Amino acid sequence: MKKEDFTGMVVYLLMIAIAVIFGFTVLKEYAGVSGMGNLFMLFVLGGILVGIILSALVIEFGHIVGAKVSGYDIELVTILGFCFYKNEGKRKFKFSEFDGLTGETKIRLKKDGKDNPNPVPYLLFGPLFLFILLIISIVLFITFNRLAGAQRGGDLARAAYFILIIGVIGAMVLIYNIFPAQLDTTNDGYRFALVSNPTNREAFNEQLRVQRAIENGEENVEIKTFDTITNYTADLNLNKVYAALDKDDYDAAIPYLTKIIEAKDNIKYSIYLRVKALYIYSVVMPQEEKDIVEYCTKEVSLQERKALAADISMPSLRAYILLSGLVDKSESETLLVLNKIIKAYKKSSKSRQSVELRLYNKALSKVIEAHPKWDLKGYLLEDK
Repeated sequence: MKKEDFTGMVVYLLMIAIAVIFGFTVLKEYAGVSGMGNLFMLFVLGGILVGIILSALVIEFGHIVGAKVSGYDIELVTILGFCFYKNEGKRKFKFSEFDGLTGETKIRLKKDGKDNPNPVPYLLFGPLFLFILLIISIVLFITFNRLAGAQRGGDLARAAYFILIIGVIGAMVLIYNIFPAQLDTTNDGYRFALVSNPTNREAFNEQLRVQRAIENGEENVEIKTFDTITNYTADLNLNKVYAALDKDDYDAAIPYLTKIIEAKDNIKYSIYLRVKALYIYSVVMPQEEKDIVEYCTKEVSLQERKALAADISMPSLRAYILLSGLVDKSESETLLVLNKIIKAYKKSSKSRQSVELRLYNKALSKVIEAHPKWDLKGYLLEDK
């Protein structure tokens, strides 16, 4: 189990524990005097639903305000899968995946803004606004409950407990969001801890600059690299790697990849795994089949191979296609991974999708060349 998966499980267990304790103490006691009978469950479910929606709205509103204070532009806002963005000056809507518990606000550097804006308000205001919602919920609960007095089945008491449910949901979301470690999604606590490092803060903004330049179709984008390897700087340095691999310059890519791999203990496992996948690609692509088998058998562990197959990302699946096709010579394993490619492509960074696709096609073409009788040509993707 990856470290972030274990940490995420601990946080989820904490959230579940809060829900169970609240349900079997406060709500159970109120259920007996509420006078709602069988409707009490609907009452609770309604409070949970409103709590989730309100928490998502508040936290992303905080991110929007924080981004403006920080000096960034808003690229898009996603709340529970509902994505709002601008295209050619017009506001548009779509359903979208997001990297967060309840939503995500993506930002970009302003064209004429500061060279290195401070992302702290952008990361801080979401949890701060949610904390304010929690305080308001507690105050309203106490006020309404006091006004209700002995009339526990009255409207004021019901409003008080409905608000309390909303507050508890907000508290659970807040705990997840401020936890200062990598979880199954990217939370503000983790990113806040990272950007407290000046190197990471600079890398955070540099990554935004590079992504925007690539997405705008700029060629030969100047890419800054960092000697100190962290999660942010590793990902930023990979821009140099992708630029080299897109030109089949494997020798230029390998030193950057090696430096990140050597700093394995300083980065999260998912980044290390994808860097190792890019390293495998860089070594395998220019070699003959005999040398490929020898290298992969010696340098790629069984644990890493399993992790590559399970990781829904273009680098990992691309490397596994080479392993299954050229080393194991397993058509069934290759097809199993190929059927995950579209999902991985959609999850990949927009700024890298084009090069990810081209590298994938090159890898698959190498496997097709080695096994012309395998029916794989239909899995090549069109580069739009």
